[in-house]
Amino acid sequence: MRTASPWRTFRWRRGQKHYSGAFWSATTRELVIYESRLELARLLFADFDTSVRHIVAQPFLLRAEVSGTVRRHIPDYLLFTDNGPLVVDVKPQHRVERPENAFTFDWTRQVLKSRGWNYEMWSEPPRDELENVRFLAGYRRDWLFDHELLGQLRSADLDGATLATAYQLLPEQPPPLVRAAVLHLLWQQHFTVDLTRPLNSAQVLRRAG
Repeated sequence: MRTASPWRTFRWRRGQKHYSGAFWSATTRELVIYESRLELARLLFADFDTSVRHIVAQPFLLRAEVSGTVRRHIPDYLLFTDNGPLVVDVKPQHRVERPENAFTFDWTRQVLKSRGWNYEMWSEPPRDELENVRFLAGYRRDWLFDHELLGQLRSADLDGATLATAYQLLPEQPPPLVRAAVLHLLWQQHFTVDLTRPLNSAQVLRRAG
């Protein structure tokens, strides 16, 4: 299942209403597809989540007999997490409660629950949190960073310090490299900050537990 290919394929065409593409995941070390900006947002959060070990897009075609009728559904994502498999469907909030969608999500949840799998119906996240995770994702590629510099930052006592203090911690190093390394460690969640409000240099760092 971890190596499953996406069940559907998609094409780009002029004038299409949805936004499709592929996202390079730091978790899987490869491209993962998405079919909308909202699916891309869910991918960002999955890639940022340290409990997620692998991500598969459109992992399988689910078939089940519901009220005497065979139903079919292709979930958007399968996440392999520390708490077991998590199947995710992504849909804008205004479409979640449409009867046909609510029916599909309900029987999907029941079928997966009967197998001991978790299920999530995911809609728009808080705006500030999404913007912060999207920004930090720009620093997710670990091979771009100096490991010695990262080691110095990891060993520093920055719990309770501000981001501005962390940026200035190594004056002998080029400031842009230090800043980028700090943001990479935030992406890795070696340090954490309050991501529910816009990221700024006055925010306080906490060492992850």
